[in-house]
Amino acid sequence: MKAIRPLATAMALAASAISAISAMTTIPAAHAATEPVKNIVIVSGSFVDGSGWRVIHDILTQKGYKVTVAAQPHTSLDDDVAATREILDQQVGPVVLVGHSSGGAVISAAGERAKVKALVYVSALLPDVGESLAQVIGSKPAPSNSVRPTQDGHLFVDPARFHDDVGADLPENRTNYMAISQVPATVATFNTQIWAAAWHHKPSYAILSTEDRALSPDLQRWMYQRAGAKVTEVKASHLAYISQPDQVAKVIDDAANAR
Repeated sequence: MKAIRPLATAMALAASAISAISAMTTIPAAHAATEPVKNIVIVSGSFVDGSGWRVIHDILTQKGYKVTVAAQPHTSLDDDVAATREILDQQVGPVVLVGHSSGGAVISAAGERAKVKALVYVSALLPDVGESLAQVIGSKPAPSNSVRPTQDGHLFVDPARFHDDVGADLPENRTNYMAISQVPATVATFNTQIWAAAWHHKPSYAILSTEDRALSPDLQRWMYQRAGAKVTEVKASHLAYISQPDQVAKVIDDAANAR
């Protein structure tokens, strides 16, 4: 009987230690699930760079967010997704991923990362798996089509039409400069079938620009409804993030704070 008592005591101590270790390992997991989102990663669409997001960057930074704009090579959809994933890998903690225009396809693919907690689409395209940007755009053409091809397989917006079709609610001196400093996209990017659509299983939010002449508002509404996104309609052009930064920033902030 004397030998049994020390053995029982040792077993009880071991069980207590295992219980303590188990508790220590479950606490961080529970904490991670409620960790607040403080990282915002923004993906620009075709034909523009990231400079137009400056005001939204400033609004969100003042709210305590770390904002990063993922520069896009605009050479292929694979390259754009890879560039976005590289930025995502640099973030510490959960992320809200924001995409404008064709950047919607990029965040849909790159958004499969576990750290991406929500997706925000701004006047954006949301192709499903097996669909291309060109295919989706062709299903509901825009009110105006100013996109022109080049002989080497690139695309650009006719500079003479940039203001009226892309940013009619912005001063002409601004859109005129954007028109002559475009980042050309490639035909291949628009013809590539997307291989992932994170909006199927991640919370999605969307800005519908009702005065958009570059991307059909009806198409936006249909894509957003298909994705089950929470939609905010904004009276704005395709460049809603420049002309209505407060409203767009609010949607991003709401996505980050949703529980």
